[in-house]
Amino acid sequence: MKASSCVMAVASQCFLTLAALSLTAPAWSADMAVGRAKAVQCATCHGMNGIATLPGAPNLAGQDTTYLAKALRDFKSGARKDEMMSLMAANLSDTDIENLAAFYGGLQCKPE
Repeated sequence: MKASSCVMAVASQCFLTLAALSLTAPAWSADMAVGRAKAVQCATCHGMNGIATLPGAPNLAGQDTTYLAKALRDFKSGARKDEMMSLMAANLSDTDIENLAAFYGGLQCKPE
């Protein structure tokens, strides 16, 4: 394979990867400050610092933002079951979900 063909193959693969990633909202477009304001309703169980205050509630601080957003979408759609989380996620917009994920994902994972 010629060097130019190899370069074209790598460039093509990079383009396809970037195109696939652009199908979802980029994490950097989320607003952590807006997420913090929205997280007030989450703080009772998950804490404003992302460290759970109730037994059985997971810590959210430092979790992967993609995971957090998917979990919220799954609770909202019913694909993931939890009575309280399904109620809490029901009225979240996609923007709310991205902002919450960015906020909790950006926190340090240490208790106060």
